[in-house]
Amino acid sequence: MTFRTKTTAGIATFAATLMLSGAAFAAQCETADMAAMDKPGGFPERALTMIVPYGPGGGSGQVARAMAEAVTAVTKVNINRDHKPGGSGTVGMTAYMATPADGYNVLEHIDDASSAHALDSSKPNPAEDLIPLVTSQVTFSQVYIRTNETRFTDWKSFVAWVKAQGGKASIANVSKEGSMERVSMKFITDATGMEIQQISFDKGAPRYGALLGGQVDALFEQPGDVRKFLDAKKFKPILTIFSERPAAFPDTPTHVEEGMSFAPLVRFRGFYVHAKAPADRVKWLQNAFQRAYCHDSYVAYNKSKFMDAIPSYRDTAGSKELITKTIGQYREVYKAMGLKVK
Repeated sequence: MTFRTKTTAGIATFAATLMLSGAAFAAQCETADMAAMDKPGGFPERALTMIVPYGPGGGSGQVARAMAEAVTAVTKVNINRDHKPGGSGTVGMTAYMATPADGYNVLEHIDDASSAHALDSSKPNPAEDLIPLVTSQVTFSQVYIRTNETRFTDWKSFVAWVKAQGGKASIANVSKEGSMERVSMKFITDATGMEIQQISFDKGAPRYGALLGGQVDALFEQPGDVRKFLDAKKFKPILTIFSERPAAFPDTPTHVEEGMSFAPLVRFRGFYVHAKAPADRVKWLQNAFQRAYCHDSYVAYNKSKFMDAIPSYRDTAGSKELITKTIGQYREVYKAMGLKVK
């Protein structure tokens, strides 16, 4: 079954929506006061706990560490990170929703929380059951091959090679059916007519090692997560899944340029608190996390991960808008895929 989320005109609208956050980020960081913040009723009187639904070494673990360090630098309040990986984020989400809604517990999560709710509305809605404090990363995906690959050298030759393999070609990807990565690959294979085996890896290191060691022919990933392999000239991108070429990858064609008309799904990571947390504590946390986004250490971290290639910053209102649009987009996709949407 071939399906699309939007027309080419819709892609342009989608891109414009993403780019609007650049102005919001500039205004936020120009006005951010990094001085010590007043504590409502003495809150917080002790360290915060950040639940992270993924391991410490992947993208979520890295952003959680960078944000926690920046919040501490801004507020002088420590944050203890508690990693609870499993179930593509569901284990950590379940654990978080069971914690007291007192503001001392915050959550790091990614777009998996939005897609999970899109498929099953009994799952927490990140825009309603939680309050987004800040979305601190928004990024695109790419398809990578080994730099020394000789069987194909670019997207067109890769597609031609895959089609000649009779279904034996392979690409490393995440394991969760219905994830952003899996859905994006469904778009790509439908649009190109190529058949390729998706080899599942929950953790990043084995996924990257599979491409490096030749166990798979390609890799679907976000650029920040494979930065060290790009810098070392081990991997190279052959396709960017975005509406236009980011300045960081001027020589890599987009899926639109290669004749694919679906709206790109983006990876986004952010930080949340219980919707029932006391309002004055929520406000303090919003200020803390949004100011931390502008801290030099976090700005440098995002830059090192290509997270400045497209605008990443969303405040609470902008995060809710992004989440709500994403949920609607996934519901449309899942219905077209024939999945049972609850």
